[in-house]
Amino acid sequence: MEDKDNQNKTKSLQPRPPIVVVLGHVDSGKTSILDAVRKAHVAEKESGGITQHVGAYEVEFNSKKITFIDTPGHEAFSAMRSRGAKVADIAVLVIDAVAGVQPQTKEAILHIKKAGINPIVAINKIDIPAANPERIKQELMKEDIKAESFGGKIPVVELSAKTGKGIDQLLEMILLVAEMENLCGDSTNPPEAVVIEAYLDKSRGPLATLVLRDGHLAIGEIIATPTTYGKIKGLENFLSLPINEAQPAMPVVVLGLENVPQVGDKVKVFESMEEAQLYLQKKEKKSAQTPVIFIEEGKKVLNLILKADVQGSLEAIEQVLSSLPQDKVVLRFLDKEVGEINDNDIKLAKASKAVILGFRVKANQTAAILQERSMARVLSFDIIYNLAQSVRQIMESLLQPETERKFIGKVKVLTIFHTEKNRQIVGGKVIEGEAKKGAKIEVWRGEQSLGLGRLVSLQENKKDISNIGRGRECGILFEGESSIVEGDLLELFEEAKVKAEL
Repeated sequence: MEDKDNQNKTKSLQPRPPIVVVLGHVDSGKTSILDAVRKAHVAEKESGGITQHVGAYEVEFNSKKITFIDTPGHEAFSAMRSRGAKVADIAVLVIDAVAGVQPQTKEAILHIKKAGINPIVAINKIDIPAANPERIKQELMKEDIKAESFGGKIPVVELSAKTGKGIDQLLEMILLVAEMENLCGDSTNPPEAVVIEAYLDKSRGPLATLVLRDGHLAIGEIIATPTTYGKIKGLENFLSLPINEAQPAMPVVVLGLENVPQVGDKVKVFESMEEAQLYLQKKEKKSAQTPVIFIEEGKKVLNLILKADVQGSLEAIEQVLSSLPQDKVVLRFLDKEVGEINDNDIKLAKASKAVILGFRVKANQTAAILQERSMARVLSFDIIYNLAQSVRQIMESLLQPETERKFIGKVKVLTIFHTEKNRQIVGGKVIEGEAKKGAKIEVWRGEQSLGLGRLVSLQENKKDISNIGRGRECGILFEGESSIVEGDLLELFEEAKVKAEL
């Protein structure tokens, strides 16, 4: 009986398309490669229907399908790249043929190794005269990526996204690696799916893009993630065309969730809405046990309200902001949501003196009017790096300027000419730097500091001067609490207010 079950199981297993994630440094040409693949192997009349929020798409090459996950290339999206790698079968590591291995390249290699997936190296921009693919392969050796031509097992494809050269060879290599892996899916299995993108659509509500590694999803099924649940009201393929069900390795947009899920959430199917709600409540209860962060007394606090276009952006922004130093100023997120800036955001910002950060979203009409009246601070960005820099500047503006001491010189006291209350006239020799009228003075006797004072006037050969250099003798009118004796050292310095840094 068991053998028969195994036979039936084998029959239900079917080859499925490979799921490919493309990783690389921000300027390596990753997006250009994806665009070249898409234009060449997705019908032109259909490709215009691809929405910017889908995050994944299919191409067809040699009568076989390949699913690409379009993960962002900026360093701030390392968490998304990591999650993209986990759901993929193959990783295409894009490297600039001129610039070579960059910090983000090394980061991508770590994600690939951690996920345990097969890499293919794509050396891009070989059309540029300065391109040096052999040097790139040598650099990769240091990262434990050994090309086939160097006696290793990692396939390398040289290409140019600009001219299109090598694009078909890359797709051929992807299909070859997939064939060797014998990738299969079983549509009778429960879905093994991950949220790779999610956002709030004004007219259709929360939307989530899933990629299925196994199983299937159909309209009417009840699903839940650790952050939301719902009944599937509609399914769309990567071209935004309606479909009834999704098969293994298929990217699909799901309509019907109660809220926008988190990127990286795993999807489960349930028999009823009650079961889905119970699963969600258990996950929420577990997450509620996260320890509360207590802010130390004396630290400044910057309240933030974060609004973004998609869940992936929201997560990436939170990650990059959390990496800012918070020893002096603590960042406190009052709200983090996907969607446009609304009047509730403005009211909350006014009440809490918070800064609203909008990433690729605008304020609605009501919020815009309210913002003008309330003077709430709203900042809008299209690039995460710029957002992070602005937040850093705001944090630094909350700090008091710091006093910086600039060394001027040292004078060894040779004689004492006159002493009165809080004032002394002394003779000395400049042994380092220079002596300068108006400078501040710290008096040292051996290793002990005796206190501070000021150089009121400076003379050489009984003539008033403004400064005097090393090796020359001078007379100094000192004003301060310390009592100077022969042999003391006077350290001269200036103080300036400088902008405090985190």
